[in-house]
Amino acid sequence: MIQVRRSSERGHFNHGWLDTYHTFSFAAFRDPRHMGFRKVRVINEDRVQPGFGFDTHEHWDMEILTVVLEGALQHRDSLGNGSVIHAGEVQRMTAGTGIEHSEFNHSAEDLVHFLQIWVLPDRQSLQPGYEQLAFSTEERQGTLCLVASPDGSAGSLTIHQDVKMFTSLLAPEQEVVHSLPPGRHAWLQVTRGQVTLNDHLLACGDGASASDESSLRVTATDSAEILLLDLG
Repeated sequence: MIQVRRSSERGHFNHGWLDTYHTFSFAAFRDPRHMGFRKVRVINEDRVQPGFGFDTHEHWDMEILTVVLEGALQHRDSLGNGSVIHAGEVQRMTAGTGIEHSEFNHSAEDLVHFLQIWVLPDRQSLQPGYEQLAFSTEERQGTLCLVASPDGSAGSLTIHQDVKMFTSLLAPEQEVVHSLPPGRHAWLQVTRGQVTLNDHLLACGDGASASDESSLRVTATDSAEILLLDLG
């Protein structure tokens, strides 16, 4: 069964400096029917103007994945990490017992466009941690590139949950297929272009959950970028 979550159905707030969409309930957006999917609690799509960002704030007991789609994001945290996350790079922050961080647009001229995904960890009170990896265009083109997994396999980030996250860049009519064993579920998010997921047409910003499907066939109808979460 595939259930589509259209981009227009998401929570949307434009604060001028921040244009944000919430797939699931978050902050001032409340939708009891969409509180998350499996262990995924948040999928936010943010566009932040030059010179702006999120001041220092705290999280705990959450795995936070940041995927930069355009531009560059400046990160600082209470562990002493200070880095810039560029397009094509993915960050994993384990909040655990508590971590403070800030995120700002690194550019004085260009906006930064990114996804932030929150996943409930497999246990509470983890040691806070941080990882950041780059995945080249060649690694992501025409294939499902593993960027996060429970064991850090294939050079991916390590996430403390039974979740695998893939990204892919697709040329028009290019296709990727992902098998789902019994008991596994998936979430597909379209971050650029347009694709079909099995028999469902998905545009940029659309998402879809999949359960009781043996395989997922994603075909680009034009140049596209997708993110796929494989979930227990």
